[in-house]
Amino acid sequence: MRAGHGPATMLVLLLSVLIGGTALAQTVTPVRAIRSQTLISADDLALAEGNVPGALADIAAAVGQEARVTLYPGRPILSGQIGAPALVERNAMVRMHYMQGALMISTEGRALDRAGVGEAVRVMNLASRQIVSGTVGSDGSIEVGQP
Repeated sequence: MRAGHGPATMLVLLLSVLIGGTALAQTVTPVRAIRSQTLISADDLALAEGNVPGALADIAAAVGQEARVTLYPGRPILSGQIGAPALVERNAMVRMHYMQGALMISTEGRALDRAGVGEAVRVMNLASRQIVSGTVGSDGSIEVGQP
């Protein structure tokens, strides 16, 4: 704190902001329509006044993410509307790994969803035609079974 700005002064400033109704919160909004599955850049975004529960408040949190739905100009971006860029595309051939203790089994599968690193994805085992769920790894392979 600077000289002359003691705790009482700070309390008065805080109360004047709260009572005065001045909006200090901001939300991230697109400056243009962003289609689903598009990577978001800083040029696509702006800050707008307002406080919307679940909306992003920091542009950096959205940059480099992928739109999960179409985002419209002026509307706040909610955290569930963006995510990690997809590394696995639907119908893509993927490598599946199952590991437990010293046992490791690897096989080919077909992705039934699109997903990014760390996200869950359903995969059809091509040998058995069984559908299993797993998590996308940083190399695009799918870890199935127990971690």
